[in-house]
Amino acid sequence: MHFTDEGYIINMRRHGERGLILSLVSREHGKVTGFVRGAISKKNLSTFQLGNLIEFSAYARVDDNMLALRVELKTSFAAYFLADVDKLRVLTSFCALSDSCMPELQNLERFYYYIKSFFNFIDEESWLTHYSYFEYYLMEFLGVGLDLSECAATGATENLEYISPKTGKAVCAEAGYPYRNRLYKYPHYIVEQNYQPTAEELINLLDLTEFFLYKNFFATHNLKFPECRANLSKTLSNHSFGVGKNRN
Repeated sequence: MHFTDEGYIINMRRHGERGLILSLVSREHGKVTGFVRGAISKKNLSTFQLGNLIEFSAYARVDDNMLALRVELKTSFAAYFLADVDKLRVLTSFCALSDSCMPELQNLERFYYYIKSFFNFIDEESWLTHYSYFEYYLMEFLGVGLDLSECAATGATENLEYISPKTGKAVCAEAGYPYRNRLYKYPHYIVEQNYQPTAEELINLLDLTEFFLYKNFFATHNLKFPECRANLSKTLSNHSFGVGKNRN
């Protein structure tokens, strides 16, 4: 087996005196894990950082062997995250979710666009919006997406305002209002492909994805939900993304 690709570093584990077991998420091959010989050195310190975009070639004598990786830094994103505590928290969540959920050696196709957008817009005001798209479409990619097409109670396709935690289906405003404190908010900005949501909409979306990723994927597969992702929305709301703002 021999292939080349590019991918973002999502996990690193030291192996031996100078080696690293490196995990990346790539477009053509999904999650790729392999051994990098001689990675631990002062020269390579800036290369092997979570979030950095790496060009790599992977090789194994037989398919069952761990891949050997040869890597070259393509884009250093680490500095954008290390300088901002909120961005670092979100990067850690991204890496943990990707490491747990991404299929190995499988083409990510269209979903890779949302991964790449998160990193490409990390220095823009909309960076958290792009991360929220990643989490929402991660559910769809994993086959545990929501049904937002019509109200589960009435069949209405208009005035949808809530999501049922039991079914993952939309609920219209009229049917859902009496139970609004037990329902999640409908993600209008995702459906409308709007990249300028309010802070409150962002926090609501992260609450929504946390619940359904845990319920429909992690719990179903008996996997531990990443601690760094749990309650991320609450952590962010206490910092620079407070709720309650109105859209201009």
